Amino acid sequence: MQTVTSADGTTIAYDRVGDGTAGTVVLIGGAFSFREFKTMTELAETLADGYDLTVLNYDRRGRGDSTDSPGVYDVANEIADIAALVEAAGGKAALFGWSSGAALALLAAREIPGVTEVVAFEPPFVVDAKHHVPPKDLETKLHSLIADRKRDKTVRYYMTKAMGMPALMVAVMRVTPFWKQLAATSNSTAHDWAVMKPYMRGHKLDAAEWGGISVPVLVLAGERTAPLLTKGAKAAAEVVPNAEFAELPGVSHNPKISVLAPAIGEFLTRAQ
Repeated sequence: MQTVTSADGTTIAYDRVGDGTAGTVVLIGGAFSFREFKTMTELAETLADGYDLTVLNYDRRGRGDSTDSPGVYDVANEIADIAALVEAAGGKAALFGWSSGAALALLAAREIPGVTEVVAFEPPFVVDAKHHVPPKDLETKLHSLIADRKRDKTVRYYMTKAMGMPALMVAVMRVTPFWKQLAATSNSTAHDWAVMKPYMRGHKLDAAEWGGISVPVLVLAGERTAPLLTKGAKAAAEVVPNAEFAELPGVSHNPKISVLAPAIGEFLTRAQ
């Protein structure tokens, strides 16, 4: 484990996987994800071993070994965290983001000069009001649950009200060993919501807001994912300059690394 210090003093923990010559990529997880999450570690190892990439796999603030800024939830801070990681990579790096991490990667690409490419896997933009739209008071209730240290309730609330998961599915997850990991990272959902709040209202994405992204972008969605996520991914590809969209066969929002990694690796190394 290595660390960098973000602009506000928050410590960001990361693992450097591989020492490739094909460039560096920073992996950005989604809600509840952290650097030791199996999907993230397998992806890091596959990209390093199979595509000669150096991979920085990090804990977003409030998760794992990174510290937090309790009560302060601002997307600018998470962008600063990524900027510190890009600087640690030598000033240049590509970004891969999953779910809310995909939205964060796109936002960071507008602000950080050293970002070279972005791969965004299923940013959960809600661009059609026919799909689940989180309640308007979600932020107030979420922050209250976090402040009161009600971790289990925070998980249930964010999954059902922000992510739109069926309550029965969440109830089943409650009795699995995986629930402890979810509860451990539950406080960080306020950071996810700071990223996603403007883009989950059932409105079309504003092309003018995303026009500042000047690097090549690949937006991915799985063939077996929810229609909401497919629409959001396609909408992102339409408004981001230099973006292309691809659908991954047999993949849901919980991706198969054997399918996801080649899409990322081939995109990031095709100019080599």
